[in-house]
Amino acid sequence: MFSYKFVPLFAIVALAMLPTITRAATVPQNPAGFVIQRGTNLSHWLSQDFGWAPRDQWITTEDMRFIAKQGFDHVRLPIDEKELWLPNGQPNNPEFDRMLKAIGWCREAGLRVIVDLHTINAHHFNAANEGMAANTLWTDPKAQEHFLGLWRELSARLRHLPVDAVAYEFLNEAVADNAEDWNNLFLRCYKLLRATEPNRVFIMGANRWQMPENIPLLKVPEGDKNIILSFHTYSPMLLTHYKADWVPLKVYTGPVQYPGPVVDKATFEKIIQTYGESMREQISNTTENWGPARLRQEYEPAIRRARELGLQLYCGEFGCLPTVPRAARLAYYRDIVSVFEAENIAWANWEYKGDFGVYEWLGLKGLAGKPDTEFLRILLPKK
Repeated sequence: MFSYKFVPLFAIVALAMLPTITRAATVPQNPAGFVIQRGTNLSHWLSQDFGWAPRDQWITTEDMRFIAKQGFDHVRLPIDEKELWLPNGQPNNPEFDRMLKAIGWCREAGLRVIVDLHTINAHHFNAANEGMAANTLWTDPKAQEHFLGLWRELSARLRHLPVDAVAYEFLNEAVADNAEDWNNLFLRCYKLLRATEPNRVFIMGANRWQMPENIPLLKVPEGDKNIILSFHTYSPMLLTHYKADWVPLKVYTGPVQYPGPVVDKATFEKIIQTYGESMREQISNTTENWGPARLRQEYEPAIRRARELGLQLYCGEFGCLPTVPRAARLAYYRDIVSVFEAENIAWANWEYKGDFGVYEWLGLKGLAGKPDTEFLRILLPKK
């Protein structure tokens, strides 16, 4: 999520045609019947819980009904090891019960669920800013066995649920130095769970924050159509994470815009001169002409690979903070959703409640206000 950069790969002629692109071919359907198109993330609840509100108030059955009523068809449910397991490694049964209750609420509301193991004690997608010296998952065999053990427990608790209602995402935003490390661990988990759940849908994302340009590096199990390929996108970061206090980009508080260049070239160079060359890689695409064509260019490696494999493509996270001027923020969402819809990319916005959310964000004291109806209509235009 924190180091996206543009890799120029595609022909200018093809890009010029993108604004008039029609809907792509029919979405590949998995045999399990786990059909998704538009979703939202239930964040800051069983994952990254910052203590904003009691859990029995932050997400309730009424939220699931509201989500379904808006036109969403699924939720992505992030969970953390530290929330569902005790420090001694034993399951935290009340929180497992809460997860199962939430899935029940979703089923009653007609929503499908992706259970996403978001962070584990040996791996966090933003380890450098979370007080972790380093992720040990890729170097410690015991940590890898422990990871597999977490999924044994999750599968034992979830395998009774219909395969057309619940899917699994093994790990959010893997960040390994070598893509093969993630390929190998994914395959071990895949074989483990396929032995007892032959028809479950698995969500498979690429190494290094699930960036779309890395999907071609995935080693996807051959012949298995119960796999959905996943990417995340927050490009251009200087726009989407404008003034975010958890990224180095927070130092820039000048104006930003969308569509077009987020800042002009002179401003870009001034940012680099003021805050150092380390900023250059993080915001190298900032001065490009952002709009539907440039957004689609970002996702092209993922689109191409999904079509080659005949698998559905899914954007499990995208978002733009409300610190961005409202007109620019809404224009960004309008364009990104239009690209997803044109390419039949299923999606889940980050997030339902929170600073990226579909409710007015009132800050840590006020939290979520009223539903942002204008924003919701952009995410979910009437067909």
